[in-house]
Amino acid sequence: METIVRTKQVNVSPIDKMLQHNGRYGEYGGAYVPDVLVSPLEKLSNEFDRYSKDAGFKNEFVYLLKQYVGRPSPLFRAERLSVYIGSTIYLKREDLNHTGAHKINNTIGQVLLAKRMGAKEIIAETGAGQHGVATATAAALMGIPCKVFMGTKDAERQALNVRRMKLLGAEVITTSMGSATLKDAVDAALMYFVEHPSSFYLLGSQVGPHPYPKMVGYFQSVIGNEARAQILEQEGRLPDSIFACIGGGSNAIGLFSGFLDDSTVEIFGAEGGGESTPANTAATLSFGKPTVFQGTYSYCLVDENGNPCESHSVAAGLDYPGISPHHASLKDTGRAKYYPVTDTEAIAAFELLSQLEGIIPAIESSHAVALAIKLLKNRGKLAIVNLSGRGDKDVEREF
Repeated sequence: METIVRTKQVNVSPIDKMLQHNGRYGEYGGAYVPDVLVSPLEKLSNEFDRYSKDAGFKNEFVYLLKQYVGRPSPLFRAERLSVYIGSTIYLKREDLNHTGAHKINNTIGQVLLAKRMGAKEIIAETGAGQHGVATATAAALMGIPCKVFMGTKDAERQALNVRRMKLLGAEVITTSMGSATLKDAVDAALMYFVEHPSSFYLLGSQVGPHPYPKMVGYFQSVIGNEARAQILEQEGRLPDSIFACIGGGSNAIGLFSGFLDDSTVEIFGAEGGGESTPANTAATLSFGKPTVFQGTYSYCLVDENGNPCESHSVAAGLDYPGISPHHASLKDTGRAKYYPVTDTEAIAAFELLSQLEGIIPAIESSHAVALAIKLLKNRGKLAIVNLSGRGDKDVEREF
């Protein structure tokens, strides 16, 4: 039997202005979990609320972001790309973080929390492998054993990241369930968590049961906070629009959080469109329907019977049928707009940015670049694109 985890309302950060009660963003969110996880999630929620207000915790988090991760990440004016598009494009360079993606912001924060909670084991899921690498990195830094669950299909197409995780001391556990992608890695990690509720489950995206969307949004909000200050310093004004790719939603909400209250800034999310048809896509907000999936109520790709179904994207990190409840609310309110980007469009943007700027983006991030090209062509706008990760892991693939 599933139950809703209920936690006491607390003062919230700007990222959570839409949070009402029981971990909800509008009608979305909550925690739909087996009874065995109710107590661990309540404890996690309470401890996060406690430490996110603790000066010592926040100071250590900021210190590690600066001295270990390498923050602040640059906001780079991409001159040649800007000329090609006909709009001024800045790239938020999350690809320059330690481990090569935005994921490290969240894993450092959660492992710091896990250490304070006395965790003896970290478990995580991964698709593209970037969250797995970032989790293994943070766990190694703190000296906590780590298990990472990964679909066999993703393990094959992201073999370099599998090797990196093992080198960092993590145990990589693959699953061939379902489509053997991110959805199934999450299922496998959740099943292990149910059997070992004393483990610390370090969820990588802004999905899953409360308090994970709130926690991940908090730790990733550093992206938007930095980008807002940087664009004001460099251009003397806010951008006309911002762009990010979206699978589960963590890098996107990280950037969006800095601009949600700025009504003049248009917000765009680029979904993994695959072939951009309901039968072959990972564009959850474009083709999905609200339902309970993997512990939360949000949009999800479903079959004709309303059951969650498989997703399809060239980008392993976007190949997920669910979505953040926060993004679901932003879609319904119209504050952010989400569009599918096809595999072909993303691959073209991957090659274009490499050749124009000497920056090889992750194929996930290439979706955001592709959407900016499509929507800003010859419009003379000022925009920020979140370059959520680097493309080393994708170079040897045959698209």
